Amino acid sequence: MRSAYLTAARSLQLGRDWAVEGDQPRALEAYTDALGLLRTLPPERTRDVLLAHTHLAFYQTLALVGSPGGQTHLHLGVSYARSTRDPLARAIAEECLSGLDVVM
Repeated sequence: MRSAYLTAARSLQLGRDWAVEGDQPRALEAYTDALGLLRTLPPERTRDVLLAHTHLAFYQTLALVGSPGGQTHLHLGVSYARSTRDPLARAIAEECLSGLDVVM
């Protein structure tokens, strides 16, 4: 299971990198891969923290390109960030909710 977390975290990081580089389709694909893997794992704090970060990154990337459909990812990301109490996820969620610039 540890390798699944590392694989999901790597997909998340690659997605963030590609989003910053302007390759949103690849970023969204990486986030989708991470979410698919994380959803197969049993509920646990590490999984939920990664889900929070991945959903929030998905929302931010969709917001950068002006694509609709990001609200579901925002809602899920904020929910996971609140329940896990991960300080970084909560800070990202707060920024997304406050309407500040999208931060990767």
